[in-house]
Amino acid sequence: MFEIWVYTLASVIAVSLISLIGLLTISVSMERLRKFLIFLVSFAAGSLLGGALLHLLPEAVEQVEEILKPMFLILLGIILFFTLEKILFWRHCHLPTTENHPHPVAINNIIGDGFHNLIDGMIIAGSYMVSIPLGLTTTLAVLLHEIPQEIGDFGILIHAGYSRKKALFFNFLSATIAIIGAGLTLAIGSSFIGLQEYVIPFTIGGFIYIATADLMPELKAETHTGRSVLQLMAFLVGIGMMALLLLIE
Repeated sequence: MFEIWVYTLASVIAVSLISLIGLLTISVSMERLRKFLIFLVSFAAGSLLGGALLHLLPEAVEQVEEILKPMFLILLGIILFFTLEKILFWRHCHLPTTENHPHPVAINNIIGDGFHNLIDGMIIAGSYMVSIPLGLTTTLAVLLHEIPQEIGDFGILIHAGYSRKKALFFNFLSATIAIIGAGLTLAIGSSFIGLQEYVIPFTIGGFIYIATADLMPELKAETHTGRSVLQLMAFLVGIGMMALLLLIE
């Protein structure tokens, strides 16, 4: 069991460090970075929907006998994220997005990504409990999955008004929740499957809400034909990368 703990913790720490991929933009000026942010937001919307519908939804359905159960939980997730957004910002905001006035998409994304990382930690730990080779394969799949996800998340936080340092910090903080998920799974053993039945659909609901209610309306504001085409391409690339990851699962 000690060996499983070592492999699991090393894996989830490696996955968490992917959240610092935003460091690659340090040499790029904020003015230049912001010109490309809308394409990162497009990419994030695509990867969120792709991750929710191509990866998490099949897993949620596979774990239950009654298909309506996860569907109701997905709806509950959407309702809860909508309610959360209303509670946090109970008014229509006309102020521009700034570092001191971030829009709610950032908070919603941090929470949604936190639940997603919790699931990643649970999945990695559960795989290692079956066998070390399976755990290593699962870790590789999660790592490849997290790269496009974290690029998009970083772009969302910058777009929402966070400074580069704050975006890196909160992205990393959210990523470390994978360690909690892994620890809980190893501590409670096989019962983690029961928890996933509720956590996965809730996360799907959060991802769908963030992509469709927060990100896509911002993309619709672009009217320039050329940039709109590039946005669509970035959106499709986000979905496409999630689809390609199905080949290695």
